Amino acid sequence: MILVTGATGLNGGEVVRRLSAQGVPVRALVRSSERAGGLAAQPNVEIVEGDMSQPATPAQALRGVERAMLISSSEPMMLDVQSSFIDAAAAAGVKHVVKLSGIIPDSDSPFRFARMHAEIERRLEASGMAFTHLRAGEFMTSYFRQVPSIIGKGALFLPMEDAKIASIDVGDIADVAVEVLTGAGHEGKTYPLTGPQALSMAEVAEQLSAATGKPIRYVNVAPEDAKSAQLAAGLPPYLVDALVELFAERRKGKEAQVSALVPEILGRSATSFSEFAERNAAIFRGEHAPPKV
Repeated sequence: MILVTGATGLNGGEVVRRLSAQGVPVRALVRSSERAGGLAAQPNVEIVEGDMSQPATPAQALRGVERAMLISSSEPMMLDVQSSFIDAAAAAGVKHVVKLSGIIPDSDSPFRFARMHAEIERRLEASGMAFTHLRAGEFMTSYFRQVPSIIGKGALFLPMEDAKIASIDVGDIADVAVEVLTGAGHEGKTYPLTGPQALSMAEVAEQLSAATGKPIRYVNVAPEDAKSAQLAAGLPPYLVDALVELFAERRKGKEAQVSALVPEILGRSATSFSEFAERNAAIFRGEHAPPKV
């Protein structure tokens, strides 16, 4: 039995669906079973409802589990939540935990979630269980947050200056996760995962324009203006402050390095941003609502 936490999120859901399709028994830990209707209908999937921040939930979900995929939301309690899960998994006899981490975990980073990921990785390594860290770059789906400005103003408004970033498709992350969860030889490994190119925001806008058939431009904005817009859009202040820290790191080029690990692990090319944009062109044209990211 494999347990996937955060199973109703984009990454967790993709992992569950791929395991199901391969006939692998998978237990999906979700906060709300109502949101898990699509997963519950998949073969080989068991739904367990619970909150990872509550001590009883991991113990219940981990019964009979040999391997687990650890994913949780980027929120103030992420360090505590994931650390508690690691303790519960070790106590339950789990053999291997695969953690979805960030591309730049660093205990001294100005970015709060990079510090949290670094500490969680350290705790997992010290747990006595086998581990694999999947250090994923920016998700391509993060550009769904730009859909309102793309539709309304034909522009991406981001505080990125001319910096480049090597985004990754969540489907590639899920394929790597499934390979690690079901295969051998990945124990004790750290895998930085990116797409095949590092693109500037001007290049991202060009590729979105080509995919949608509509002109889309990139507008660099000052960090303080981006923060004001995010607060006005209703994002929680904690998350807005974290995004300020994150984009400051990205402007330094911290997420511009391309990794070759996706093709090495999967035996195929990583999904390019142009492929992602073409696949989701209807969303970027406003014809379909984007999924929550």
